Amino acid sequence: METAGTTPESVESVQTTDTAAQEAPVTAETPAVEATTEVEVATEEAPAAEQAHVRAPRRYYEEASTTSHDDFDWSVDKRNVASYAKNDREKFEMVYDSTFKAITENELMNGTVEGLTKTDVIINIGFKSDGLISLNEFRDTPGVKIGDIVEVMVVEKEDREGHLHLSRKLARAARSWQQIVDFYKTGEVVTGTITSKTKGGLIVDVHGLETFLPGSQIDVKPVTDYDQYVGKTMDFKVVKINETIRNAVVSHKALIESDIEQQRSVIIGQLEKGQVLEGTVKNVTDFGAFIDLGGVDGLLYITDISWGRVTHPSEVLHNSQKLNVVVLDFDDEKKRISLGLKQLTPHPWDNLPENIVENAHVKGKVVNIEDYGAFLEIMPGVEGLVHVSEITWSSQPINAKEFFKLGEEHEAVVVTLDKDERKMSLSIKQLSADPWETIENKFPIDSRHPGVVKNITPYGVFVELETGIGGMIHISDLSWIKRYNHPSEFVKTGENIDVIILGIDKENRKLSLGHKQLEEDPWNTFETVFPIGSVHEGSVTRKDEKGATVQLQYGLEAYAPARHLRKEDGSNVEAEETLPFMIIEFDRNDKRILVSHSKVWEQSKNEEKDAVRKENASENEKTKKAVKNLQSKVEKPTLGDLGALGAIKDKLKKAEDDAAAE
Repeated sequence: METAGTTPESVESVQTTDTAAQEAPVTAETPAVEATTEVEVATEEAPAAEQAHVRAPRRYYEEASTTSHDDFDWSVDKRNVASYAKNDREKFEMVYDSTFKAITENELMNGTVEGLTKTDVIINIGFKSDGLISLNEFRDTPGVKIGDIVEVMVVEKEDREGHLHLSRKLARAARSWQQIVDFYKTGEVVTGTITSKTKGGLIVDVHGLETFLPGSQIDVKPVTDYDQYVGKTMDFKVVKINETIRNAVVSHKALIESDIEQQRSVIIGQLEKGQVLEGTVKNVTDFGAFIDLGGVDGLLYITDISWGRVTHPSEVLHNSQKLNVVVLDFDDEKKRISLGLKQLTPHPWDNLPENIVENAHVKGKVVNIEDYGAFLEIMPGVEGLVHVSEITWSSQPINAKEFFKLGEEHEAVVVTLDKDERKMSLSIKQLSADPWETIENKFPIDSRHPGVVKNITPYGVFVELETGIGGMIHISDLSWIKRYNHPSEFVKTGENIDVIILGIDKENRKLSLGHKQLEEDPWNTFETVFPIGSVHEGSVTRKDEKGATVQLQYGLEAYAPARHLRKEDGSNVEAEETLPFMIIEFDRNDKRILVSHSKVWEQSKNEEKDAVRKENASENEKTKKAVKNLQSKVEKPTLGDLGALGAIKDKLKKAEDDAAAE
């Protein structure tokens, strides 16, 4: 019976080897060839030993088990092998290795093209074996041939198949990145080709490496169409790199700005104040315009565009417009140039027309409105101020921002004129005669006139009777019968109202007006309608801690103190209740009426008590008369009469006690 995995020949070989080892032990000096010969002889005698193996299987396994697996010489095989001592082997290996280059992974090396196949290029870098690189990595050099020197990168010294792994593509990328880093550090200008458009910019091929060109870095002017740049070869400057992800950002705008900066330095060096230059409007903003002076920009501020007022520069200037400007100032360090346009023409005040003099009538457009008045532009660069006091003859305050509107034209009179200070004051009210000179003729005292409410204050209402003429109605002169906390409860701004002239203050230009005086004073009649002690029905309109306001008939208001608001059941009168009230005070001069609800029911109770008292008194009087009549008729009283008389006395005494108790 044979054991699986073991042949008779191998068993006999093992036995023979063991026997030989016992008879002639192998020393360190024993040649390895002899040991090999013994193994081969044992192998040849294996067929003869097969019978011994069959005859004695137990002995085979016992001997095999005594031989250690780790002591077996695995270097022995069926071939003739030459063995070297350890020192010789190390020496030979050093000689062998010295014939090759020492390489490391990711190293850049120059290699020689040793051969070409349909798909690969064979590269010799002086290593133990040659490397293969796909022809796809040589698409930029289609004429590659044997003997060419190319730069490659060692990707792996030995891949999974034991081959040397080289890459020309990675070598180009690594070399390109190193160049990009050098360009970034030195600031050197690089040339690249724009290959495609991407979000926010363009992709640029710089020495085989893709870089990013942001849209804002294409040109100094805003660029919206990126497609026009695809395929172009341009110069760039590396402005940013990321070593971690090997990403670079380039800029073409930086080169343009650098050229412009050089031009600016040259131009500014030749500038002089007052110099007139030709420029082109580059950009119009809210505060002015930027003028291109041929490589350098200057600022034309809005106030230097025209002698007249300019609301927005676009009213005068537009992009690409060519014009002459004068240099007002410049700063060598900050590279700023201030320009002027209006300075090319004389100031209008220096050539003021002869017809613009004091007391002359002029027309102007409202160009600015302030709280104190408005400025009228008589001609470009020449303005006059209409103060609020010169708008109307009325003494009432006027809001300039409500009276004037920007762009409106007004006629005015020149009041003062100062050419040296370039100031002019104007007046609108002096276009007409002063109505206050003859005010009493048109608005005599006690005359009645219609008016318009112009303003309301806590103490009265200002009414305009005609332009420049008006007066005030005091709050107390609004109504005879009703008191107002504020005039706005009676009238609103803009409403029409009839008034009567109560007084004229010609010196201060004021009229005292009244409204309630249009009717007779009703308080003469009220004194007879609402005498003290009279009871009237009233409604509580307002109530507070001190008392309540009560609305009586004819629209008259009265006041009830808090102590006079108690009801008969002990509760207090509430707002919006309608109850009887008694007049307890009537002051015609102060137009004041005091009322009481408590007095009403208290008086009613007193009247009831008085009625009972009167009735008891009447009964007592009748009883007394009866007693006198009885006494006059009876000469001698009997015992029965005495009893009746006592009962009458008791009755009278009781009546007197009841009356005293009340």
